[in-house]
Amino acid sequence: MARITDRAYHILLKEAEKCASLAPLDAQVELRIVRKRLDKLRNGSGRLVSEAEIAATVKDMFPDFSDEVIAEAAKTHQSPTTALDGLKFPILFILSLLGIIWVVNLPFPPIRRPIAKAAPLLLLPSFISMDSNYRQAVSKVEQADQLVNRSTSKEDFQLGARKVTEAKRHLNALPVWFLGYEPVTYCNWFGCTWRFTFDEFEQARKSVGRMEAKVFQETNALQQLEQAEQAIQESKLDYQKAANPTEQQNAVLSWRAAIDQLTQLPPDTLAGRNAQQKLHAYQRDLQEVAGSLTSNERSSTLVTVAKQFAWHAAQSSQNPPHPASKWQQIEQSWERAIEELQKVPPEESQGYLQAQTLIAQYTQNLGEIRLRREAEEQANAALTKAQEGIERVIAGIPANPEHMDRSLVAAQLQGILNELDRVQAGTTSHEKAKELEKFARDRLNQLQP
Repeated sequence: MARITDRAYHILLKEAEKCASLAPLDAQVELRIVRKRLDKLRNGSGRLVSEAEIAATVKDMFPDFSDEVIAEAAKTHQSPTTALDGLKFPILFILSLLGIIWVVNLPFPPIRRPIAKAAPLLLLPSFISMDSNYRQAVSKVEQADQLVNRSTSKEDFQLGARKVTEAKRHLNALPVWFLGYEPVTYCNWFGCTWRFTFDEFEQARKSVGRMEAKVFQETNALQQLEQAEQAIQESKLDYQKAANPTEQQNAVLSWRAAIDQLTQLPPDTLAGRNAQQKLHAYQRDLQEVAGSLTSNERSSTLVTVAKQFAWHAAQSSQNPPHPASKWQQIEQSWERAIEELQKVPPEESQGYLQAQTLIAQYTQNLGEIRLRREAEEQANAALTKAQEGIERVIAGIPANPEHMDRSLVAAQLQGILNELDRVQAGTTSHEKAKELEKFARDRLNQLQP
């Protein structure tokens, strides 16, 4: 143990620095000597220095060193228990007495029964505790019964659950052996008019036990109710955010499963009663969404069917030219796709908008196919007429070319060329028409003089 406390060290060092600064000559040497002495006392070991020893340490260097500061530093060396030395024996006596009272008030019949006969006054803390716990138990049981068994809200039930816990704690604090053997003595000691027998105690315990079970059941039911309602809200948000019918269908399935959880809640619980009140509204919202989803599914199906016809039409249109019969089949596919899209009702805003967009696109494609079919039909008709004209020209040429009417044959060949000019490029007749055109022009050139 250091011979000087840290607080005394700093008090003395501060005063020494003050004296050194007020000295008429440089007193740094004296200050260093005092500091070394104080350091030696603080770092050494032994008994605490007295006020006289402190004065001898600093006075020879600084005669003007304050006596008040020396006294203040010496006070820090006083033992903190000095003031209590005079109360040591009274305190020990009181503690001993409290210990004895604590022992005799332990909740054990072999201790309490002899004390109750010989010195009942020593059991006063037990009597006070039993009286307080009895009154609290009666009050808490009544409050818990009202709040748990007749709860009208979640807050009532939660408060009732706390009251059940408090009532159980007070009942547990009552000594059952005392109630079973000496309830009359207990009441006579306080002059009370009530009796709390062992049967009443057991009845209160059973009531608390039933309420604990109800609290457990109600807690689980409320948790299920909260989980189901949260699942319903999440399903609504998922349905609103769904990007396609599949996601909407999944949201509706989750929504329906959450409503099924509500129907499974015990009807005699607070959560079950609240669920029944909200169930109709939840089912009504689900039916509206399900009906809308069914309509959307029908619209989606119509659009899908239309796209299938359009896909086949587009596939068949590849690698032209095609005969007029094939163009007619392609045209029918586009017409069927448009018919399916026209079945989408205007009430389905999203599906109707998509259907109208596709109708505009498919109508344009249908127009192009019709033009191709008409061009193919015209080309076939012109080629057939040209072939018939060439046959007539060949058949009309006489055996003696000198008797041939050149002007007539030339006019016929020119008519054939005019028909062949009607054959458009990109048709199946175009190549054959080119061959007939070459033949007719060669014959026409031969007739020139």
